[in-house]
Amino acid sequence: MKLNYKRTLCVGFAFFLICMFWQAYDNTIPMILTNKFGMSQSWSGFIMAMDNILALFMLPLFGALSDRSKNPRGRRTPFIVAGTIVAVIALLSLSFVDRIQLSKIEEVSKIDDRAALSTIYEAVEDRELVTPQGERFTLGEKFQKETFSSIPSTVLVEGKTKTNHAYTNYVVPARQAYVREITRDSKWVLFLFMAILLLLLLAMSTFRAPAVALMPDVTVKPLRSKANAVINLMGTAGGILILILGVFFKTSALSNSMMSYLPFFSAIGGLMIAALVVFLFTVDEVTFVKEMREESRKYGLEEEEKEEISEKRDLGKGQFQSLLFLLASIVFWFMGYNAVTSKYSVYATTVLHKDYNLTLMIAQIAAIVSYLPVGIAASRIGRKKTIMAGVIMLAAAFLGAMTLNSDSPALLMNLFFALAGIAWATINVNSFPMVVEMCSGSDVGKYTGYYYTASMAAQVVTPILSGMLMDQFGMGTLFPYAAIFVTAAFVTMFFVRHGDSKQIAKTGLSAFEDMD
Repeated sequence: MKLNYKRTLCVGFAFFLICMFWQAYDNTIPMILTNKFGMSQSWSGFIMAMDNILALFMLPLFGALSDRSKNPRGRRTPFIVAGTIVAVIALLSLSFVDRIQLSKIEEVSKIDDRAALSTIYEAVEDRELVTPQGERFTLGEKFQKETFSSIPSTVLVEGKTKTNHAYTNYVVPARQAYVREITRDSKWVLFLFMAILLLLLLAMSTFRAPAVALMPDVTVKPLRSKANAVINLMGTAGGILILILGVFFKTSALSNSMMSYLPFFSAIGGLMIAALVVFLFTVDEVTFVKEMREESRKYGLEEEEKEEISEKRDLGKGQFQSLLFLLASIVFWFMGYNAVTSKYSVYATTVLHKDYNLTLMIAQIAAIVSYLPVGIAASRIGRKKTIMAGVIMLAAAFLGAMTLNSDSPALLMNLFFALAGIAWATINVNSFPMVVEMCSGSDVGKYTGYYYTASMAAQVVTPILSGMLMDQFGMGTLFPYAAIFVTAAFVTMFFVRHGDSKQIAKTGLSAFEDMD
């Protein structure tokens, strides 16, 4: 029994375009909300949780709807096509609203402009502001107008140009306070931005579960960890492509913190459409599903087809308990991981003064290198053991990252994120197959919805909770917060007893495949 890698790669283009979008969303939307609308980390976290709030309801709904779909193109494909097209249109519309807001704050949007800093000072000199480290200060007491308006964004240290701490600690919070007032005076721009953002998130929610459910639809159960490794590899490649695009557009540069995102979002929309076209030309869902059923019969997995057409299978008590503990583990590790992914662009810019695109790219590349070996390892030692090893690595990476600051070598953070990338690949490749291993073929979409309900529930809470802690105690709480929740996931995984793949006895020449 061998995985059809070419077919799985083609199916993975749906996940490829999904991950492109979410990489761009996680990196840019928090920057827009804080820099251009002046939102606090708490409110920004709430907005970043909105997609996950929708997903709690939308993913199980559309997973189940796609299960019952009778479309001639297949159960999942129509959702992928319609959702992608609407999402791209909404993304481009969002960039135009971003440009409208930028025109509203044009007076203070120029970096290293004395007139802009003077305008900011005059407007907020009596306000209590907070640095990224949690220090509270009043601008008028901290600086004279002339001194404040002369603060540069960069300084020369030992012959190297570095981000000026005074700029990120005092100028950025002051500008955000000024922008907040402009937003209050022109609320319609924010309302329009939020309305389009809601439409965009709704569109993405309609096809995420169907796209992910397509993999188990076309893959026999024993090969799903390997197939999921390929799917995740495709998703990670999509994320890396967006990070490379971010480097090209210099989205992480402090000098571009008030940039227009129209060119960047246009490029992302074009890439999403291109991936959709490749998917449509290479994936015949109906044929692939038929081939999977034939392969199941060939290897004595006839129950696959029987379950497709017969009544649904109920979980036993042990399986039900394992499912609950597994879903709890998913909640915990997403609580930790998503807190970092949704806030790291802001954290890196204001605390570490480093390029978040490069660091995240290293994590993604490390994940790509790991996906296939992890899938193979899981087929040998079991999914649960592989996941627990990944959880240990992820906790170690976050514990290490919490010790670093702006003076730490960039190499150290890159190494910790490389470890996090390997760890996340180890967890991600095996957790989804463990969930769908417990269900019948007719329930794959529904159980895919359960998986995403657990992960999205965590991602509803964690941006808000981590944002509140960062507002209250400073941004240094980010990595300790993440490490605590990942450690909790290690505990709950101990109680998972079901979901590992069933080994299939090999016959004929295939019995000698693993002998080397």
